[in-house]
Amino acid sequence: MPSPRPSERRHSVRTTVVWAALQDALERAGAGSAEPARIVDIGGGTGGFAVPLAEQGHRVQVVDPSPDALAALGRRAAERGVTDLVSAQQGDLSDLGDLVDEADLVLCHGVLEMVDDPATALDTLAGVLRPGGTLSLLVAQRHAAVIARAMAGHFAAARDLLDVVPGGAPGRGGHRFTAEEVTGLLADAGFADPLVHGVRIFADLVPGSLLDLEPGASAALVELERSVAGRPEYLPLATQLHVLATR
Repeated sequence: MPSPRPSERRHSVRTTVVWAALQDALERAGAGSAEPARIVDIGGGTGGFAVPLAEQGHRVQVVDPSPDALAALGRRAAERGVTDLVSAQQGDLSDLGDLVDEADLVLCHGVLEMVDDPATALDTLAGVLRPGGTLSLLVAQRHAAVIARAMAGHFAAARDLLDVVPGGAPGRGGHRFTAEEVTGLLADAGFADPLVHGVRIFADLVPGSLLDLEPGASAALVELERSVAGRPEYLPLATQLHVLATR
């Protein structure tokens, strides 16, 4: 079997924590049930999560505003033989109530940053989840964004991020959240039991050349990321926060 390409190794490092948490959530939700989960992936694009979830037997509805992304999703689903389990609809988060009846699990990855009103968006997400259903929320984390801008020499931009008002209008790159802010927004929307993981705590700080050239470096970094993902003291370093919360 050929070795993974450098881009594939970096992708694995960046997504492994999210996948591990999702698998745990699906196992808990499916305990004692033979039925596949009904999953909605809002902003799911080309199916990076949707198609592998369908390969596990779940029914996945992808809602995305880009027709090109949805076309790529269709091709990927066909290549993997899961077209009967993946459906695609053009739309965005504001359309969700009209497009979705009820879901066991909703994925909202990299979408909350770009909406005008995150609180209203979370209310919409809560409205399509069945009682006891799970939201998988992946958002950009503010502290790491400040560090990244400062390290790139964009000191004024880093300073501006320090004064962002939670719930205010998104900046040029969208909203950035702290763990306290996102869990507070979830509580206000009626979600309970938030489980927060840090994503890409070290992955974006490690030179890509090291992962590409050093044997075993990617696997070791994956294990390190998984080991620190749930440690609250490392959350401020995480590029993203992954939160699982129940309705």
